[in-house]
Amino acid sequence: MDGSFDPATSDLDFLVEFLELQSGEHFNAYFGLLEALQSLFGRPVDLVMTRAIKNPYFLKSVNQTRTVLYAA
Repeated sequence: MDGSFDPATSDLDFLVEFLELQSGEHFNAYFGLLEALQSLFGRPVDLVMTRAIKNPYFLKSVNQTRTVLYAA
């Protein structure tokens, strides 16, 4: 954490990975999780799928600061 979180305006960022799902199930899993987290925290949430990160510098930065919240 870099201390830049502002409780009044900041969103929450989550790095997510889904198990192998049928094609249409990814959509439901992604947006279902997004809506549930936004409802739970009462603020905007960004979900980023790990495999969607193509920039190696960004991925390195993410890996240095990530914290596992749930693993199945």
